[in-house]
Amino acid sequence: MTWLRQSLKDQLPLYVFVAVLFLVGVLFGALMVNALSLEQQQDLAGYLQHLFVSLGDSGSDAPPDFRSIAVLHIKWIGLIFLLGLSVIGLPGILVLDFLKGVLIGFTVGYMVGQYAWKGLLFALVSVVPHNLLLIPVLLISSVAAMGFSLYIIRSRLLSQKGGSLKKPFAAYAGVMALMALLMLVAASLETWISPQMMRWVAPLLLPS
Repeated sequence: MTWLRQSLKDQLPLYVFVAVLFLVGVLFGALMVNALSLEQQQDLAGYLQHLFVSLGDSGSDAPPDFRSIAVLHIKWIGLIFLLGLSVIGLPGILVLDFLKGVLIGFTVGYMVGQYAWKGLLFALVSVVPHNLLLIPVLLISSVAAMGFSLYIIRSRLLSQKGGSLKKPFAAYAGVMALMALLMLVAASLETWISPQMMRWVAPLLLPS
């Protein structure tokens, strides 16, 4: 992984910036839990109780569809890839990273707020397994897209001598293709590993 080490070295400020933005999104998502109305809290609680009952009866629910999960993740990578091809897409990449953090923060924050340590345990088994791979993939993809977008700015807009985009684009496309393949691995974890772990924990959250 020589290219990865070199990328980390050359683009460390971008990695730090994106990571901090993601963490801010996680914090914002956790704080959003306090803004829910009583009706919204009751709706979510009812949905979760139904989910826990379904998970407790392993034969009642069909397993998650790998194809739909994989397509969703690949679309996310594809959107980041397309945004990286243009200068105006740079803010969009940052918005996607922030929103991903918000989703994770809200999920964990709500579960902990409703079910204390049991909710934290359920959030960990439902969120952590696939996100251990998914989050680094999104981080690398975002930095690669931002790096290519900034290269376009430097070579096309700020310099009179526009260099060839063939090699940088080939490197960028190669990184994103690899990240898309890793997303398939993350989708596999989300399809077959996370649900099984959720079934083990779900009975703890059902009313006695």
